[in-house]
Amino acid sequence: MLFSLTIFNTLTVVSALLYIIGACLIVVNLNSTEPTFKSQRQWVLISAILAIVIHTSLVAHSYSVNQIIANDLFSMLSLVFLVIGLLFIISAANQSIETLSIIIFPFSALAVLLNFNNASPPLPTSNLDGGLQAHIILSVLSYSLLTVAAFQSILLSLQEKQLHNRHPSRLINCLPPMQLMESLLFRTIFLGMLLLTFALASGFIFLDDIFAQHLVHKTFLSIIAWVLFAALLGGRYFFGWRGQKAVKWTYGGYFALMLAYFGSKFVLQMLLNQG
Repeated sequence: MLFSLTIFNTLTVVSALLYIIGACLIVVNLNSTEPTFKSQRQWVLISAILAIVIHTSLVAHSYSVNQIIANDLFSMLSLVFLVIGLLFIISAANQSIETLSIIIFPFSALAVLLNFNNASPPLPTSNLDGGLQAHIILSVLSYSLLTVAAFQSILLSLQEKQLHNRHPSRLINCLPPMQLMESLLFRTIFLGMLLLTFALASGFIFLDDIFAQHLVHKTFLSIIAWVLFAALLGGRYFFGWRGQKAVKWTYGGYFALMLAYFGSKFVLQMLLNQG
């Protein structure tokens, strides 16, 4: 699937607009004196599905250019938020989590727009065979799930603080019960941690030297993130960690992972102009 630059840019803008429309529908409903959640849910999901279908075609185009996963900074951001969007749609089919779109969709729109004019992503500087592409896919999936966990922890933190104040906002009232939010958070972290484990293991197997100079910081930070998330899950299981303590550990693990996945790529690609 290959698009001309004009079509690629047009679809980029349309996808971003649909993401923004989905988020705006939630905001409008929250500010309405007579919220209509059933109607709102339907239109949010429609806009999300349309945005994700177009977003998928853009990612497929980027793959088709070089017949390989585009691993430049903006293409990887786009892929991550496509996976997050898909996870959102799958989860929304079973649970009323539309409120999460207020945080997720603006970032998804930004990730799409950053690829404006990026219809021909650069060819990776190293040969990505099947094993390495599997490593990249596992990494993207784990990062996407743990990004969702970070978004969930933000809402959980706000929810807990406002419930303690006994004057929760309409946003907080629209969220699932705090116990369910917490359960969803740890379930997401567990799945993300499992995929991160496979991603690290595949890196040790398929990369020639996972501690090479250009990879050592990424490997080190990913291992730190793994340790932090493992400590969080252990604290939850053995000591019943919850609330703000769980939120802070989630922030710490995600920050390390964000530096590992995108911090090093930003420095190499944007500041040092290396592939």
